[in-house]
Amino acid sequence: MDLSGVWRAAPATEELRRTFHEPDLDDRAWSPAPVPGHWSTIDELAAARSVLHRTRFELDPVPEGRRLFLCLDGIAQQGDVWLDGGYVGDTDGYFVPHRFEITDLLGDRREHVLGIDVNCSRFGDPDGRTGMMGALQDPELAGAAGENPGGVWGRVHIHETGSVAIRFFRSICLDANPTRARMSMRCVLDAPDGGTVTLRTRVAGHEHEHVHSAAVGENRIEWTFDVPAPALWWPYRLGHQPLHDLRCDVVVDDIVHDHREVRVGFRSIAMKGWTVSVNGERLFLKGAGILPTTPRPGDATAQQVAGDVGAARDAGLDLLRVIAHIARPELYDAADELGVLLWQEMPLRGVMARGVRGQATRQAREAVDLLAHHPSLAVWCVHDEPFRRPTPPTATPPVVGQQPPSWNRDVLDRSIKRVLTRTDGSRPVISHTAVPPHFPSFDGTTSHLWFGWHDGRAGDLAAAAARVPRMARFVTAFGAASVDPGNDLVVDPRWPAIDWEALADAVGAPVGSLHHLVPPTGVEDGSTWATLTQVAQAEVVRTSIELLRRLKYRPTGGFAQFYLADPSPAGGFGVLDHDRRPKPAWQALVDACRPVIVVADPLPAVAHRGEALTVAIHVVSDRREAIEDAVVRATVRSQDGVGETIDEQTQGWGGAIAPDECSRIGDLSFVVPDGTDRIVVDLDLTGTDLSVTNRYSAPVR
Repeated sequence: MDLSGVWRAAPATEELRRTFHEPDLDDRAWSPAPVPGHWSTIDELAAARSVLHRTRFELDPVPEGRRLFLCLDGIAQQGDVWLDGGYVGDTDGYFVPHRFEITDLLGDRREHVLGIDVNCSRFGDPDGRTGMMGALQDPELAGAAGENPGGVWGRVHIHETGSVAIRFFRSICLDANPTRARMSMRCVLDAPDGGTVTLRTRVAGHEHEHVHSAAVGENRIEWTFDVPAPALWWPYRLGHQPLHDLRCDVVVDDIVHDHREVRVGFRSIAMKGWTVSVNGERLFLKGAGILPTTPRPGDATAQQVAGDVGAARDAGLDLLRVIAHIARPELYDAADELGVLLWQEMPLRGVMARGVRGQATRQAREAVDLLAHHPSLAVWCVHDEPFRRPTPPTATPPVVGQQPPSWNRDVLDRSIKRVLTRTDGSRPVISHTAVPPHFPSFDGTTSHLWFGWHDGRAGDLAAAAARVPRMARFVTAFGAASVDPGNDLVVDPRWPAIDWEALADAVGAPVGSLHHLVPPTGVEDGSTWATLTQVAQAEVVRTSIELLRRLKYRPTGGFAQFYLADPSPAGGFGVLDHDRRPKPAWQALVDACRPVIVVADPLPAVAHRGEALTVAIHVVSDRREAIEDAVVRATVRSQDGVGETIDEQTQGWGGAIAPDECSRIGDLSFVVPDGTDRIVVDLDLTGTDLSVTNRYSAPVR
């Protein structure tokens, strides 16, 4: 029975909390509130942080031997649940489905009142967060400081079972090959009378039965079974994505008492040296981060959520990094169907307060139950940037400040990683992002590299990676923010004396970094400056990706650009804007992520007449077969102030390009002639069914 619809809601007060759950309370003056939904969409509730919700429904008396469970699919963030004046239980965790038995509370009545006291606290101290809301509330990620995601945003329904009921369920494909797929199953059953229970599983035309002698009360049952000759699930670049409905029935005396259904795919995932392999095939991961589709999760449509996954595949990406949140179910379904891998993070970002540990470990187990059956989920990650961010921000993660022990890094993250590893042994688990080597772990984790954004040029990444190769092993954030040219904060006649802090808050970016990307001095108006930020963002994205792909497998295993789409109309780090319209950085991302690219070393910021330059030429191929009879031509054009060519030089190379590798082709050497105002380097790669080009330019003094 679905209880979704229009409920009644009122701001919570201590006085009203004492009576709101009573069936006879008159709530006709309360505000209508949609469920699923968020109360901040209702004017008279928008400022509240705690809201009381009520609904009335009718239900026939429960038949003998049957049980009813109240299911709450999403409450942001905490709730206390009441039914007909009796307390049912509490919820914590905006993404966690909660299930409460209500059989005895219903009694013989047909008319019932359900009440939920929902609380969603403010973001709070950025160096001591207690709420696990992650990207939904972090102003650097949400791009919408002040948005309130509170509400009963998931479906509310009643589930009927027999006397034996499933309380928790988990299905995981441990590993797979062309011969067999091994499935790991877990059920927590409530069997009031005990006795023999059969767990019957059907998937891909295969049926398996596990017989268990149940004790009275709760039974935790784990078992495995093999599916012979499975059709393997692959990322889209490597193969097809067959999916199968798995159903597990709880059978007692040939009667089905309860069941669960999920969609699964058969595949194995491994990570070695920061290189991921799927079904034994290594894959260089080209990815982007993804934020909540909307700051309030219930506002997004299923098509919008799935659309971001489709956009990632259209861009040639293999991976989406789900940054510091658990997304809507449609995202995971779309990733399964489209063959896009997911880097899944818990909703933990920055420094968390010590009181969060218990909830964090519990929610980690719930996340595994909720998501582990999805074949697209490739990596678990516990915590995004578990440290105080330096002021001013730097191009690389802080090193000195992370040498002493840290409760977040060494206690909280280790506890959650232990839970994820123990409950899901099929995937790699990463402790955190952006943590450099420190005592006693000198290996470090992923890197967040902001060359060209916080300071320097994007091309500086090459020298930094040469000095410290482990810095480039797996990069989970890079790029630059840009500003929408039509934003009211920049279309201001006072330019450049605008409210820079307000603009920075709206975009989720520091003022100093915006000024470093494009200095406002000398720019005639704010709209022009904002357009220039989009052009500069595209160059940072393109250069960073090309340099990381040049390091393919030596040592880079992949990357995730920060991030796919802006959550704020003002702008952000997205290559798509708030309305999913492409910025210039979108085309830069698409071009840099093509299966085969030909690239050159970054040219200097400014070249000089008479200067001798040498740039290395590489071809990066993601193809699984060699490119035979390839020809690479590099043409250097020297142009004067009006763009006329005053000198032209061409060099060429020929041969085979190795599969799934970065191949060094040769060095392009030239001297900048006198009278040159701009150098343009054009690269052209041709082969059987292949034509690839690239262009670089630099001003000359």
